[in-house]
Order: sequence, then C-alpha cells, then structure tokens
Amino acid sequence: MTRLLRFALVIVLLAVPAIALGAEIQGKVKAIDSGDRVVTLEDGTRISIPDGIALDGLTEGAEITVSYEERDGKNEATSVQMK
Repeated sequence: MTRLLRFALVIVLLAVPAIALGAEIQGKVKAIDSGDRVVTLEDGTRISIPDGIALDGLTEGAEITVSYEERDGKNEATSVQMK
C-alpha cells in the first residue's frame, strides 16, 4: 500500500508543472503591433495574439478583456473580447 501511495505522489508531483495557469485582464488598448501580433494595454501589459485570434476590429483605445497564459515568458492570449 505504501508503495502505491508513493507512486501516486510521484505522478501528481510530475503533473503539476504541466498544468497551465490562466489569467484574465481588462484594460484599454494603448498600441497594436500587427506585424508582431502584440497588443499593449495602457498599464504596459503586453499580450501576444496567436494567429487563431483575429486582430480585425481591434483599435487603440478599445476596452478589452483578455484571457491569457504565460508561455515561454510571454503572455499569450487564449481569447480577446471587446466591451
């Protein structure tokens, strides 16, 4: 029984780093770099927008809500909603 519990503990500890923690932020768009697909909010937060998310209709000054995950040290959007 102890052996099984140890094995289960090892599996759980190995799986924890693989779980991506998501976050959400709201703010006003300060700048859009369509070439690099990066949106900068007024508070200085930079969000990378992957190819699967359209930049059409996103303008400077727009109020947005962005769900994102940190990947390779960058904030990468998983969804963008305009208010």
